[in-house]
Amino acid sequence: MGRTGRGPWHERRSGDLSGRTLSFRHRHLFRPDNRRGRQRIAAGRRPQSDDGRRGDRSFGRRRSGGQARAPGRFRRLRACGDRCRWTHRQRSSRYGLSSDVPATPGSKRPLARSLLNRGGRPYVGVADTADEEERGLARLTGIADEALIAVDTVMDRIAGLAEPTLRLGVTGLSRSGKTVFITALVHNLLHGGRLPLFEPQKTGRLRHAYLEPQPDDAVPRFQYEDHVAALVKERVWPESTRAISEMRLTVDYDAGSFMNRLFSGGRLSLDIVDYPGEWLLDLPLLGKDFEAFSREAIELARLPIRAKLAEPFLARLQTIEADKTASESDARELATLFTDYLRACRADELALSTLPPGRFLMPGDLEGSPALTFSPLLPSDGSPARDSLRAMMGRRYEAYKSHVVRPFFREHITRLDRQIVLIDAMQAMNAGADAVVDLERALTGLMECFRQGRFNAMTGLFSRKIDRLLIAATKADHIHHESHERLEAIVKRLVDKASQRASYHGAEVATLAMAAVRATREGTVQQNGHALPVISGVPIAGETIGDETFDGQARTAIFPGDLPPDPDAIFTRGKDGEPAHPIRFVRFRPPAVETTANGAALSLPHIRLDRAMQFLLGDRLV
Repeated sequence: MGRTGRGPWHERRSGDLSGRTLSFRHRHLFRPDNRRGRQRIAAGRRPQSDDGRRGDRSFGRRRSGGQARAPGRFRRLRACGDRCRWTHRQRSSRYGLSSDVPATPGSKRPLARSLLNRGGRPYVGVADTADEEERGLARLTGIADEALIAVDTVMDRIAGLAEPTLRLGVTGLSRSGKTVFITALVHNLLHGGRLPLFEPQKTGRLRHAYLEPQPDDAVPRFQYEDHVAALVKERVWPESTRAISEMRLTVDYDAGSFMNRLFSGGRLSLDIVDYPGEWLLDLPLLGKDFEAFSREAIELARLPIRAKLAEPFLARLQTIEADKTASESDARELATLFTDYLRACRADELALSTLPPGRFLMPGDLEGSPALTFSPLLPSDGSPARDSLRAMMGRRYEAYKSHVVRPFFREHITRLDRQIVLIDAMQAMNAGADAVVDLERALTGLMECFRQGRFNAMTGLFSRKIDRLLIAATKADHIHHESHERLEAIVKRLVDKASQRASYHGAEVATLAMAAVRATREGTVQQNGHALPVISGVPIAGETIGDETFDGQARTAIFPGDLPPDPDAIFTRGKDGEPAHPIRFVRFRPPAVETTANGAALSLPHIRLDRAMQFLLGDRLV
């Protein structure tokens, strides 16, 4: 493996020399206590290893004009043999970085950056983990998929020269408020809503917004008109997202810069793509075979919080003879039991989130097809017979990936520029610590499916990346504003690891507590000489608190409770499995929209929708 016995200095971290950051993989070329090495680096000369070999040939190289290049970080890395790879693995292990994949000489992986940041602190394991995840996600698509993605991106870029376009993805798990968010955003832009923190609206540069036909005729249209009628006229919440949909909103604005006036003409087309987060959780299945999927699904089903719900399915698995001749009736029975178990996990009492395959809960036009008629099976030794039930289940699982999951990723997810992920964190907290842990697992898997990073002029022509990602906790109107900061801190805690990885790739990540449509108002009540902060609204008919059942007409005041000041407290289990920090959570009817003296309806009230719009759209409307 080359010369590795170079002394104990291999195990020590070399510091920042003369204010310059040294290449990670080439720190073995000098000792931190070597005065001569320090002098060579300070003078901009090439470092020299103990055996006389030079380090980076480009270090201190003179330019064509005769001036020496400013000393600093190595301009490029040079192969140093096995000893370089050995040192890389040693330091990876020392600083908590993954050492499974050794660095290749001359590699430009992000791990080849300096081990120390400018503050002198060692990098933690985000870099290598994010790299491995990106390579893993890249393996989910083949060469043909990447070629189609490149062609679609090039066509979109060419069309964007004449008509600048921004594709905004809106996703979230069930009951997170995706439909309400899109409806409120479009309604406020069309009707000039109260958006004090949305800079184009605040400065008066937003001239006009209007709907246009969407560019993708094969994708169902988002039924904005129906959803607005449900919110404003009927005062009921619109139906939840069942499948992918799309709409286009064009905004005319006064461009503040010459370049924007020259190239965009003060116009931006916003393509909003609404899709279920459960579909996104299917993407990791592309890297798993049927045996791995079965093993993980059964392990989840045997968790204490799920075991009782999965009992009929697990009991039938024990009696099924999967290695014998396939039977369509057995396949349908297992698929039905498995789907019933997934639906039961999604009920309000449990509010579990990790429920792949997502199309089992939202089948759409695929309901009853063979691609959705399979289930996990208990493991067995040996290869299954071609006509066995196990082989048939495996083929249908592969068909599900090929005909459902992969086209969804290629045709929609890879074309997004911005993304908002909506979270119903309070529902999970009200269900208990197990539901919170499951929500964290689902959010981490969901956010790892995005292609994140800054726009690159070289590669951006062939591939899109999400450069801004917003994670928003919805239904902030169900708690008093004094708890909004705590709700935002809880969201940060839930997505901490995933947001670090997104930031590492260069994407801007923000968290927010918001309500796209505010259904309540705040107030105070006196109780035992103390003023309690309460929220008031009209609960939906059938909602209950204790022994009281609401009729959907009367307005009532509710003290929802306080969120814990420590975000980690939401993972604490209470007595007898009850939530440690319960919230009195009831669903309210949409508010009555105010009208002007002329009878015109005002925009829908909200909480921090303008902040979300500024983060997602503000920089494109300058």
